[in-house]
Amino acid sequence: MKRIAFDDMFTTIKQAFIVAGLPEDKATVCARTHTETSRDGVYSHGLNRVERFLDFVSKGWVDVHAEPSLDVNLGSIEIYNGNMGIGITNSIFAMDRAIDIAKQYGLGLVALNNTTHWMRGGSYGWQAADKGYMAICWTNTESCMPAWGATSGGIGNNPFIMAIPRQGGHVVFDMAMSQYSYGKLETTRLKNEKLPYPGGFDQEGNLTDEPAPIEATRRILPTGYWKGSGLAIMLDLFSAILSKGRTTADIDLVGKGACGGCSQVFIAIDPLRINDQAFLDQALEHTITQLRTSIPVTEGGEVNYPGERSLKTRAENMQLGIPVDEGVWNKVLGFSQAKIG
Repeated sequence: MKRIAFDDMFTTIKQAFIVAGLPEDKATVCARTHTETSRDGVYSHGLNRVERFLDFVSKGWVDVHAEPSLDVNLGSIEIYNGNMGIGITNSIFAMDRAIDIAKQYGLGLVALNNTTHWMRGGSYGWQAADKGYMAICWTNTESCMPAWGATSGGIGNNPFIMAIPRQGGHVVFDMAMSQYSYGKLETTRLKNEKLPYPGGFDQEGNLTDEPAPIEATRRILPTGYWKGSGLAIMLDLFSAILSKGRTTADIDLVGKGACGGCSQVFIAIDPLRINDQAFLDQALEHTITQLRTSIPVTEGGEVNYPGERSLKTRAENMQLGIPVDEGVWNKVLGFSQAKIG
């Protein structure tokens, strides 16, 4: 397995973005986000997403110079038009604004309409937690999953994130509405592996743990069957209504790739406006202690709190280098070495 040092990956991705026409400041932010995503073990949305992002930029589906513009100000709620700008920089801006509002009111909600793919949604949960804020955020997407009881795509995968700051390691929950994201299917297939559990349906309508047949049918399995399907629908509607933006059905009409023209919501909460630090520490540590005393399924195993595996993977990859698929890495190297103009 090939491993790449964090700084080398960051520098390479940044150069690829500059070659593609991103301003240097945005190339820096986006390259760091992609690299941190792979560093934390979410390989499907880090280095592996660079090629797709560059494709969207080259087609004009992402405006690399656009900035969010304010549509509505209601005090603790603000709504912005993302102007089809870069999803990462739009999302970082939105979470920072939500945090600024929470500094004043205790809670801030910022909604984005007309924006683009934010890559790893968990990045914005970590962003808030690093600044001492609890966070909830989500996005809708184009149709890429069948509603429960259907065979054709009609609902979005609509990632949902919750984060709580903790001195010993933040608690961050990041989930798609499917059992596995399409990115996870891709990385599993590239490694010639099977999924740990069935993740969707094959051509014959049978549940399977083989990623390729699921990618072919695009019948990924909603998390919790009908419950995940229903939650995806509600997240879609809430994001569109709160942002004055597009629903999944409307994003399908835009035709500008994954999440082109999507709607997103960012909520930041200052927990110290409600509790003191001692209460927060007690609530978190009592919960984690109880998890630690749970009997694991496998002998010698451990029950982790949300975000803990990411922290362990982060430490390992910073020490040893970030694992890469050599074909993907070589493509990004090629993008970084192309001539401008």
